[in-house]
Amino acid sequence: MTEYYRPIVRFGPDRPEGALPLAGGPGWFTEVQLRRRDTAPRALPAQDLPPDWRQRLTAPRAAVAGLDMGRANVMGILNVTPDSFSDGGSHQTANAALHRARGMVAAGVDMIDVGGESTRPGAATIPPEAEIARIEPVIRAIGHEIPVPVSIDTRKSSVAEAAVEAGAALVNDVSGFTYDPMLGRFCQTRGLPVCVMHALGDPETMQDDPRYDDVLLDVYDFLERQVSALERTGIPRDRIVVDPGIGFGKTMAHNLTLLHNVSLFHGMGCPVLVGVSRKGFIGTLSGAVEPSGRVAGSLAAALAAAAQGVQIVRVHDVTETVQALKVWRAIEQAEA
Repeated sequence: MTEYYRPIVRFGPDRPEGALPLAGGPGWFTEVQLRRRDTAPRALPAQDLPPDWRQRLTAPRAAVAGLDMGRANVMGILNVTPDSFSDGGSHQTANAALHRARGMVAAGVDMIDVGGESTRPGAATIPPEAEIARIEPVIRAIGHEIPVPVSIDTRKSSVAEAAVEAGAALVNDVSGFTYDPMLGRFCQTRGLPVCVMHALGDPETMQDDPRYDDVLLDVYDFLERQVSALERTGIPRDRIVVDPGIGFGKTMAHNLTLLHNVSLFHGMGCPVLVGVSRKGFIGTLSGAVEPSGRVAGSLAAALAAAAQGVQIVRVHDVTETVQALKVWRAIEQAEA
């Protein structure tokens, strides 16, 4: 029976002797939770980890697109779509998008994620030509002025190629490289880092009664399979980021289970990205009907992810998230 080990992550200066470092960063752990399918989780000393899990959980993560993976980085969302669930229509022109990007940089963003196709629940696929027309001038304008890396949020190789030619440095695929069989090969030939996300189905149908045998382990197994497949194309594991896909084919219970146990995904030996910003489950929990009213709940979720050692949080509210992370780090380390 396959075994999975979730580190119980801690931060702070009171690190006990024998504690293991998490992914080479400031987090550490002395205990892991052993999980198997159809059996109750149980606690084990971290020293009892099998060698392969110990190596993946503790090894430092290489920089991704120039970003230090030894800390929590903030990826700012820049949707250049008319119909995204939170900010659709706000940044459709290159000038409006560039203005927004400048504001993110002033706030301390680490990376800007540009998307030209809405992946909200119920959204339909658009032609690659329309997606390219939206993202290419925006990425090119940002690249001429903005001193932070840009990622392209797309499922399509032709869109990724246009984005990379315009200056994008990472490909973020919400389909986990299942939609376009050419996309992984393109990223390999260009030496690009990638982000592999889990989604159950496509955006148009993903929220139609999603079901899992065990959501945590099912998502883990999918991501491990896709990471291994990308390795076989020639993309090294240290250039792959994994994302459990909060809200993509998941119920409230699924989302909360994944977030509560998100440190499990460090076991792949990859940086972990979590995108929870303004999502529907936050509105359900908080009563905030409008996405723009979910800032506080989004900050709570981002800090909960950072407390489990997540290396990238993908957010709409950059100013607030950067400030919250600075204060959280200072408290955890007991120093400014």
